[in-house]
Amino acid sequence: MIDVTVIGLLASQLMLISYPIEPIVKTTSVVTDNLAKNVAQFVAFRIENQTYAFRIEQIQEIVILSQVTKTPQVPDYVEGVANLRGSIIPVINLRKLFGLEPKPTDVDTRTIVVNVGKRTIGCTVDTVTQVVRIGQDAIHAAPDTVTGHGASYISGFARIQEQLIVLLEVEELLDPQKLEQVSRISLPDLSRSTTQK
Repeated sequence: MIDVTVIGLLASQLMLISYPIEPIVKTTSVVTDNLAKNVAQFVAFRIENQTYAFRIEQIQEIVILSQVTKTPQVPDYVEGVANLRGSIIPVINLRKLFGLEPKPTDVDTRTIVVNVGKRTIGCTVDTVTQVVRIGQDAIHAAPDTVTGHGASYISGFARIQEQLIVLLEVEELLDPQKLEQVSRISLPDLSRSTTQK
């Protein structure tokens, strides 16, 4: 288990607070198999009124970035770059990527640092909520009405009580060749499609 660390990077004027994943969020299980076989763990987070999740093995850490350096001539959803303990990583605002209005950073805002192949990318979200253990039999494939509109980054859905979680495929979502396509898919359309599932 990693201790909470606070690292002051004076040269870049960046204060980064790095959290271990599990102590800051609750854990919920959605497992119907008594032997707990084929169970995957996800980190759930919220954007606006919808809950999404990344597979936990694709997440390096969850951080608070006090400063992101803006870069010129990049799409609006690219917040800029940040210095993560000596490594410069791009930071993408998922609210903007999904076509939502920007939201000021507050005490709940987190940046999820994910590994996509050899790349490390920060994803800013409204809040991180929980670690979820989901059995394979509880994951429902994304319907054609969703993936047919180009949303191949949605790997499936899982329901926890009355809450529907959209499971995201990080490598599809953050593929540089597909980011512009993702940004053209409006979140309201996506939400309507999921309610029809």
